[in-house]
Amino acid sequence: MRKFLSGLLGGITPAARFRHACRLLEHEGRSAQGFALLGRLARGGMVAAQYQVARAYLDGNGVPRSPVEGVRWMHVAACAGHVEACFSLALMLLVDPPGRGGDHRGADGLLPVAWPEGIDQWPDPAAATGWARQAAEGGLPDAQALYGYLLATGPQSVRDPQAARMWCERAAQAGCPQGDLGLAVTHFAASGQMPGSDPDAVAALIRAAESGLPTAQYMLGLLHDRGWGLPLDMAQAEQWYARAAVQGVRPAQARYGALLLKDGDGRPRNAMTAETWLRRAALAGDREAAALLGDLHVHGEAALPGDHEAMIWYRRAAAQDHAVACRMLALLYMHGRGAAADPVQARHWLERAAELGDVAAMTDLAASLVARGREACSAPDARLPDFMPAARAGDPVAAFNLAVCLHDGVGGVTDPAQAASWMERAARAGVVNAEYWYGRMLLKGDGVTADPDQARRWLERAAGHGLAEACVAAAQLRLEGLGGPRDHAGALALYHRAARMGRVEAMFSLGAMYGGGHDLPPDRTQALHWFTQGAEGGNALSQFMLGRYLARGLAGPVDRARARYWLEQAAAGGVRAARDELDHMTHADEHAP
Repeated sequence: MRKFLSGLLGGITPAARFRHACRLLEHEGRSAQGFALLGRLARGGMVAAQYQVARAYLDGNGVPRSPVEGVRWMHVAACAGHVEACFSLALMLLVDPPGRGGDHRGADGLLPVAWPEGIDQWPDPAAATGWARQAAEGGLPDAQALYGYLLATGPQSVRDPQAARMWCERAAQAGCPQGDLGLAVTHFAASGQMPGSDPDAVAALIRAAESGLPTAQYMLGLLHDRGWGLPLDMAQAEQWYARAAVQGVRPAQARYGALLLKDGDGRPRNAMTAETWLRRAALAGDREAAALLGDLHVHGEAALPGDHEAMIWYRRAAAQDHAVACRMLALLYMHGRGAAADPVQARHWLERAAELGDVAAMTDLAASLVARGREACSAPDARLPDFMPAARAGDPVAAFNLAVCLHDGVGGVTDPAQAASWMERAARAGVVNAEYWYGRMLLKGDGVTADPDQARRWLERAAGHGLAEACVAAAQLRLEGLGGPRDHAGALALYHRAARMGRVEAMFSLGAMYGGGHDLPPDRTQALHWFTQGAEGGNALSQFMLGRYLARGLAGPVDRARARYWLEQAAAGGVRAARDELDHMTHADEHAP
């Protein structure tokens, strides 16, 4: 009987044994038996069995999982011309080896030394392209789409835009959604074309998105978001981003979260849901999402807001060279929020933000460098961001910062003429601080020929934009009639504007103007008011004048105790006349009857 059964089984064709083995492999409880039979067929040279053995090793089906053996058998089957094996090997060679880890072996045990003969490196997009070509030529639509994609976006050595389009069209005609996606990608990857400018590519992308491909859904959301080839439609963009986000597309999660932070058509802002999606994207490595999470925590809009959390997310984004995140991290360190105040860390991140082109960081850094003075900024450890490229490219704020650094010798180079030239560019571009600086340089002949008329024009322009320092300077020119006619009423108005913005020198000037001697009716009550305001603000000249008014009763009752107090404050502030006034009061008190 045993001999009879053996002869019967021996008469079964290899194809029948293969089908039987595949059925056993899929049967729970008999998969090991199926794998054993497939193994014998594979070792005997059956290519289809070799492919199935490879899949079994990779999936751990009927045998303990072994990526090493799975890749080896997949390579054997591919070398024998198995179309699906060629396609699978191409896909594997486009990503890291299965389970690569920090120990250079990987959690799944695929050692580089165990790569099959013929695989020289991993990943290897060029080799993947070759295997995809074999599978594509074998008629596999998915492989045709992959091959077209690699010809459009792969290594320069394999690129062929015309062939890419042809293979993607062939895959799309076979009903493969990846072919439609490939058509869209080949268009977007083409140089010299705006995304969305090819109606056929947009139509292909819509078909791929509607078929459920998450990458296509994200790309379609992007077209609606930017108005590329489709009407600008944030509601549609949000819808497609959401569908792609659910399927795990990281940039879609980030964009969807960002849109949820804005009021949509008929939809209120939803910070809580936005935080959920941004967190997923950030944990997957999206720097924009991490920066937005930092913003939510800093502004108290997160579910459990906190500066410490803000610092964590900003640091994630900053580590990926997100310029704004670097600046925000600097501010947190500067003000001791989320961690102990650390000027060294604050300076480090501010410098990094400036190096990455953040204009606000450039401004803050330039101001801090100037505040430190020329000697400190010329120290070996002082680093200065290079404002020149941005200034030459037309960035007015960079031009202003470059001018400031050249004027004050920040970084060891002083060039007043170049400073004036760049300052004028920034002023003409509307940078208010540059208007003020350029006006002062014209007034003093600092790096440029002195021109009081132009100086007055620039200072008044800056004053008109609300810059307090410019209001004070322009008022002084009107008061003295320099660069134009005397205008005491106009000067008074400018001093009032500066005083409302807290400028104590303007408060002193108002007191002096109301005190008399100008083209205005004297008003000593107003003079006393403004001298008091200036004195309380720490202005030594105001303190001196207030003490004098109180000592002499120039705008009310004499108050010698308060007068002495303010005169002493003024004397401590360096006003010699205040000491003389105090001496006079002491002499008068000693000789009083």
